[in-house]
Amino acid sequence: MSPAEQAFTWAAAHWKATVDFIIIGLGIYGVWRLIRATRGAKALFGVVLALLVVVLIAHLLDLQMTKWLFRSLSLFIGISLVILFQTELRRALGSLGSDRLLSLVAQDRASVEVLAEATFELANRQLGALIAVERKNSLEEFAESGVLMDAILSQELLVTIFHPKTPLHDGGVIVRNDRIVSAASIWPVTQRADLDRNLGLRHRAGLGLTEEYDPVVIIVSEETGIVSICHHGIIERNFDPESLKTRLDELLLTEEVKEEEPLPRSSGIREVSGIRRRHGSGSRAEEKRDDRIAF
Repeated sequence: MSPAEQAFTWAAAHWKATVDFIIIGLGIYGVWRLIRATRGAKALFGVVLALLVVVLIAHLLDLQMTKWLFRSLSLFIGISLVILFQTELRRALGSLGSDRLLSLVAQDRASVEVLAEATFELANRQLGALIAVERKNSLEEFAESGVLMDAILSQELLVTIFHPKTPLHDGGVIVRNDRIVSAASIWPVTQRADLDRNLGLRHRAGLGLTEEYDPVVIIVSEETGIVSICHHGIIERNFDPESLKTRLDELLLTEEVKEEEPLPRSSGIREVSGIRRRHGSGSRAEEKRDDRIAF
């Protein structure tokens, strides 16, 4: 009898155990999909894995005291994990049902071209901008914090929104497909302590949003006109028109966007156009000598 046939025979004889295993597996996978994009996902996974390893060792070595301790404290440990990771769990549950699982492409090519052209029109005028392009995770809660628009995406409208004499320029714009959903929206700001003090609020808001959700955030510095992109909690800078369009194509026009791990905390900025920047490295005078680096 082949291994496959043996496995099928065992599953048929122990179908209840098989159903149990499938339900538990699907449950664990579903919970992980909910929390994996949150900042505390790795820490929570590490704590749970450590507890499972200790329990397994206790059962293999028949450590009666350790097993009794875990049985006695299991409820306390569960409640403690919920309290410690309540922010991550709340955000994960809040996004339940908001994932657009059936969407294949977040943007069409025409929308990407409009975004790229508008970005450099803003950069040439040195108008600060903060634009989030929605992907799988819904940003509706942040859209509702600003002014709802539901307008057709266009270069002229984006330039008008971010003009400093308009009431909508202060805050972020959220784009969904070929529509501007809202303007002047308020986003969470990253709490990372390793970032350069000169990193502006727009950049911190872009990082904060992408640490918790999966949009692509385009940032234009009001002081220097430097164009940056934030995604998955990292920031890439110093784009020119061609490299920006290419990068947006990679991030927005593929059916499955590859999830990239954040850079080590000592770095935090991706290399673009052959120049690598590190937060907190070098003096302010060195930054001023090359205005492409200054925030």
